[in-house]
Amino acid sequence: MKSWITCEGVEQDPQKVSGTLVFTGTRVPVRALFENLEDGASVDEFMEWFPGVTRQQIEAILEFASDSLMDVVPA
Repeated sequence: MKSWITCEGVEQDPQKVSGTLVFTGTRVPVRALFENLEDGASVDEFMEWFPGVTRQQIEAILEFASDSLMDVVPA
């Protein structure tokens, strides 16, 4: 299974948000993207609410998440 730390656009630093995975160069947790999308927000709305996050970062994270699902072997 892929490690999120290898995902472009993501960083993890114990000094930022207690080591939570965040968008590179921000304090915005990656988890916030998935929570907001789940609640019906669009990518454009998310970028408006979190101006330090770029579309490129979001696309890289969504692609990484999609690719990691392909690594799951059915039981």
